[in-house]
Parts: sequence; structure tokens; C-alpha cells
Amino acid sequence: MAGCGGAARVAARVGRGARTAGKGRPLGPEAVLGLLEASVVHREGALLALSKPADLPVLGRPGELSLTALLPALRRRLGLPAELHVVKAPARECSGLVLLSACPRVTEQLQRSFTAARRRAQFPATYSAVTVGIPAEAEGEISVGLCWQQKGDAAAVVAVPSPGRRSVARGEVKCTLTRYRLLGAAGGCALLQLQPRTAFPEQLQVHLTLLLCPALGDHRHASRVGTVLGEPFLLPPQETPTPCTQVLDAELMSRLQLSPHHRLPLHLHLQQLVLPHTVLSAPPPPHFLRTLRLLGLPSPPLPPH
Repeated sequence: MAGCGGAARVAARVGRGARTAGKGRPLGPEAVLGLLEASVVHREGALLALSKPADLPVLGRPGELSLTALLPALRRRLGLPAELHVVKAPARECSGLVLLSACPRVTEQLQRSFTAARRRAQFPATYSAVTVGIPAEAEGEISVGLCWQQKGDAAAVVAVPSPGRRSVARGEVKCTLTRYRLLGAAGGCALLQLQPRTAFPEQLQVHLTLLLCPALGDHRHASRVGTVLGEPFLLPPQETPTPCTQVLDAELMSRLQLSPHHRLPLHLHLQQLVLPHTVLSAPPPPHFLRTLRLLGLPSPPLPPH
């Protein structure tokens, strides 16, 4: 397994590529392949783990650059004899660990182990997040039903605080749970550790919004949190503006050294995965670490190998 120093250098290269893409100069397939090859943090038998940059989709739209589309070329570059399959990966907007397998049987075993761990009330995945706002409690759990709701021409994930048994049984609503812990706070922002016990699209972003602490760079859900006389409150879904670039106050923009038109990447990073016989970890990308430095927040701790 790669050491922490090597992993940090890898993350820097990946982060630079992601930021370049975010500024309107998307990287081509060869450049992204080079970043992915350099971002490998674990390789053992049929298992391969790497750190994905933010804004790279796992399954892209037709004609879109995606991790899945690049897997055959990545396999050839790494000299692997068999096709790679995605076992676990963060969503498009997130950065962090991607677990790949070259053996279908191993893929199935690992997926079953993640499901079994959640059923045993364990938390196999740990994320780090920078939030705009500080939770009222230093640690706790967010437990709420989530569902897809049509809003105009688009569908959005919304909370259902008290879902009925029938809606849950029919699969219309999923009961979700995330455990959180405050790791540091400064200037009205926070560094949080997040451990989801369930999996639902945009679960962590919605849960952070319900804490009145949306993730920095969340351009989809942050508009649900408004302020009156400096106090945050949650807007009803029907009154939420159409998703747009997250609005930050002038003081925070200045501290982050941002121009008015800068669009931040999502500060949500899959940092750790607990497997049956090992723990995998990847340090946050450079844009995340830079934000921590500018805000005076601590770096999230890496678990021992």
C-alpha cells in the first residue's frame, strides 16, 4: 500500500487536473488516465484502489468522459490480466476512494460485506466535509426518509421526516442515517467527519443541509438554507430556488481568495473504506486542503495502516 506521503503527492496531481477541468479547460482521456494511474493507493491481488478527483463521473452520459469508460485503458496501462469492475465509488461531485476488482467473485464478496456491515450497524465508509455553518451539536446522527421528487423538468432528492410504512415498503421512500462528528470550526465553517450507514443519491449533501450546514461547493442543496438576522433556517422544498452556484458571503469569499464568478468544487471526500481484512485511505485533494489552510481548519486525520 502506498504511504501517506506518496498518496499526498498523487492527490495533488489529481486535484490539479480536477481544478483545471472546473475552470473550463477539461482534460482529455489520456491526461485523465495518467492522473488515475498515478492515484493508485492500494494494489493487491484482484483488488485495486485509487483516489478519484471531484467531478469525474463513474457512469457518464453517452459521449461523456467517465471512470467506467476509462477502465479498459487503465487495465492495460497497469498490466492487469482481467477486466476491472467498480465495487464502490463516490458520486460524480465527490472526490475520494474508488475500489475496483478484477475478479467478479471478489466484487460480489466485497459488496456483500458492505451490506452486512451496514446491517450490523457498522459504518464502513468515512467521508470528510467542509461545511458553511457549524452544527449545534459536536456529534450526532441524522435520520430521515429520502425520496425523489419531481420539480419542474428535473427530479430532486428531498427529505421525508416521517415516512409512512407503506411508502417505505413500496420503495418510494428510503430511511437513511448518517453519523457525524465535528473535527474543527473556524470563521463560521466546519470540518466534519461523516459516516453513512445507508446509501442514497445525494444523501450526505441533504443531511448536511438539514443540519443547516451545507457542504462548501454544494450547488444543488445549499440554497435551501437561508438566514434571518444571521440565524440559519431551512426553506421548504417548494420555496427553494432552482439549483445554482452556491452563494457565499463576502467575508468568506475573501478568506477563500475567490473571485465573484468562481465555482467551487464540492468539498466532500471519501477518505476511508473498511474492508474485511484491511483499511484503505486517501488524503483529500489539494483544493480541499487549500480550503482548510485558508480557513484555519485542521487536516482530517488519516487512520493507521
